[in-house]
Amino acid sequence: MTSVVVPRRLRSGDRVAVVAPSGRIRSERLDQGTEYLKTWGLEVEIMPSVLAGHERFAYLAAEDKARAADLRDAWLDERFAAVFCGRGGYGVQRMLEAVDFDELAAVPKWFVGFSDITALHEPLNARGLVTIHGPMAAAVEQLGVEEGRARVHDLLFEPERVTDLLTPRGARTLIGGVAEGVLRGGNLALLASSIGTPTYAPPVGVVVLEDVSEQGYRIDRLLTQLLRSGWFDQVTGIVVGDFSESDDQGLAADVVRERLEPLGLPMVEGAGIGHEDLNLAVPLGLPVRLDATAATLTPLWPGAAAGS
Repeated sequence: MTSVVVPRRLRSGDRVAVVAPSGRIRSERLDQGTEYLKTWGLEVEIMPSVLAGHERFAYLAAEDKARAADLRDAWLDERFAAVFCGRGGYGVQRMLEAVDFDELAAVPKWFVGFSDITALHEPLNARGLVTIHGPMAAAVEQLGVEEGRARVHDLLFEPERVTDLLTPRGARTLIGGVAEGVLRGGNLALLASSIGTPTYAPPVGVVVLEDVSEQGYRIDRLLTQLLRSGWFDQVTGIVVGDFSESDDQGLAADVVRERLEPLGLPMVEGAGIGHEDLNLAVPLGLPVRLDATAATLTPLWPGAAAGS
């Protein structure tokens, strides 16, 4: 198994970069969101293509090559201690072939984002780098929730303070038991879309799943695709986050249970991870211990890495 690489903790005065690998960002939301980062003592720099726009497709933040170049430039610039994504949306998959993930993983630094950003977490985690699935720089509503904002801060600055990744909201036991392994996963649709591509990296360990605006039958289709592909073959435990804005929340929950409970793996649901205002950040790529009976998810920081 690839060894785990934990980036150094942030300190007040560190400079961080904001990139936009996916959808277009509204400048007023970015301004408001980055103010939260500045209260932590961070200096924030916005990369050139973040607000550039795409000549043909209004749903993209900028041209594919420009977005990929911004990510590389920010990552390899030694002035930046972390790279925050501005928002999700759609677009990461269009630029993946322009990203050298071996090059990025060789320069460990914190990387923060979720949703469409799952397509970047997957290959980085596969190379051993721990990344943060959590609120982004323009996620004003999420950063505005004290508990969610505090979680991102603690993972970046004081990771030893985070002892249970499922609190403060908590979760519910679906199947009891204990599982350990590297935490992987993210957005269900992006994980399913990755199968068969060069960046596909099936998980080994505990997985977290979330999504937004997917109707019950589409959640069924996505989970069935993962099941049929063998994606769960080396999974040891499952954390079900929020499936927000579904046509029928009861149906969505029932579909997830019906598809996944037959695996017999330790499993919890209702974790505050995803697209709701409370989005609890979690360290993807890090070893964790899921006690599904007690509904806890404990980060297992390797050695003294959390204090490095």
